[in-house]
Amino acid sequence: MKTKQAFNPYLPSYEYVPDAEPHIVDGRIYIYGSHDLFNGLNFCLGDYVCWSAPVDDLGNWKYEGCIYKREQDPAAPRIRLTNGLAAPDMVQGPDGRFYLYYFMGGTKMISVAVCDKPAGHYEFYGYVHYKDNTPIGKKGEPFQFDPAIFMDDDGKLYLYTGFALQGNPILLDGSKPTEHGPMCFELDPSDMLTVKKGPGYIGVAGEKESKGTPYEGHAFLEASSMRKFDGTYYFIYSSLNSHELCYAVSDHPTGGFQYGGILVSNGDIGLPGVNDVNHAKNSTGNTHGSLIDINGKYYVFYHRHSNRKQSSRQACAEEIQFKDGKFHQAEMTSCGLNGSPLNGMGHYPSYIACNVYGKKGTRFLSMLKHPKAGHPYLTQKGRDRESGEDQYVAHMCDGAVAGYKYFDLSETKEISINICGNASGTVYIRTRENEKPVAEIQVKASRERKVFSTKLAGLGKKEALFFCYEGKGSFDFHSFDLK
Repeated sequence: MKTKQAFNPYLPSYEYVPDAEPHIVDGRIYIYGSHDLFNGLNFCLGDYVCWSAPVDDLGNWKYEGCIYKREQDPAAPRIRLTNGLAAPDMVQGPDGRFYLYYFMGGTKMISVAVCDKPAGHYEFYGYVHYKDNTPIGKKGEPFQFDPAIFMDDDGKLYLYTGFALQGNPILLDGSKPTEHGPMCFELDPSDMLTVKKGPGYIGVAGEKESKGTPYEGHAFLEASSMRKFDGTYYFIYSSLNSHELCYAVSDHPTGGFQYGGILVSNGDIGLPGVNDVNHAKNSTGNTHGSLIDINGKYYVFYHRHSNRKQSSRQACAEEIQFKDGKFHQAEMTSCGLNGSPLNGMGHYPSYIACNVYGKKGTRFLSMLKHPKAGHPYLTQKGRDRESGEDQYVAHMCDGAVAGYKYFDLSETKEISINICGNASGTVYIRTRENEKPVAEIQVKASRERKVFSTKLAGLGKKEALFFCYEGKGSFDFHSFDLK
């Protein structure tokens, strides 16, 4: 039974869990992802944490706690900064236990931890290895990375790995990237570790092999994930464009995959009017996630970026349409898992913005913070922590836009914004970008948070809200109220 509205990001704003693999166990959806730190110097510096929610109440997320610490792996390198716990995946074994497959920087191996519960305290179990006990990754194979684990209906167990970016020698750590797309291993389900077959390649093209094929422009990079719906296999991956999740389709889990299309982009690139990264609706960076069927509806899980750099990533999800035998690219929204537009009456934090850009557009982020000039951005005050939500849209300067989709505004009569800063100008409120405003709010400079309001009427049951500032100075946008 639904008790709370669901927003994007769907976890609290102080939580930075990217690379989410969603799995349903006994009526709850569990999220297994890596764990960034706010303002972290690198990706994946936190230990693994888990969150879950009832499948019929996707706004009511529960913190399950830390499920696995980096130091539990016997091969954990001493230095964490360049050797974090990267994207994991989970599967329930034939013995009923839950197995967490993961990659840790500096090891070149795929590690496994095990637990009696989906979100209990996992214990180190072993390394995926060949029959001679040599771990995969130690025989000169391409780089092992981003493991996806999948157990088919017939009980066969498959592991998918790979990383195709040749220009990252630090991450590759002396290994070679895959040139032939993701690798597949069949594992022995009796011990969940021993390779029975592989590595093989499943037909998802790498950069060189993609030319002249439907994969061209969307070749495999990383972020392997496998799902099966109605007897068809869907391989989800991040393309070399990095900001998008794509998928491929086959009638067999180990080969014959044909390109399917884009599932989601964390800059909405690929949707009408957004042709390339220079026109993205958010600052972009890498993404990772998967598909899941919840009560007959499909959802795509992915992550967005904050704090002007790539290593403060947050979990998002969208309902995605499956029509005419294919998935159609989902747009980023503020109401992701809600199942309907958000209520037109209530208090909303500004950080649920699904579009944030400035007069100069957006940036593809790096590990170094991009300059503030001309760019609004998502951030929080203070250091990384496990409580205290205060994320907001900072530096709303002349030409800045913060967009929210979607609300039922059919009964809404008034809108207020809560801001502070040295701004002096007008906030134009639009329901469609670049069209005539439906309302205007005059704002003035204030060192303390101040509320500015205006009337709003005559709108529909599914409307976007774009807050567009024109004027001098800038302000921090903390929240808005609909009445």
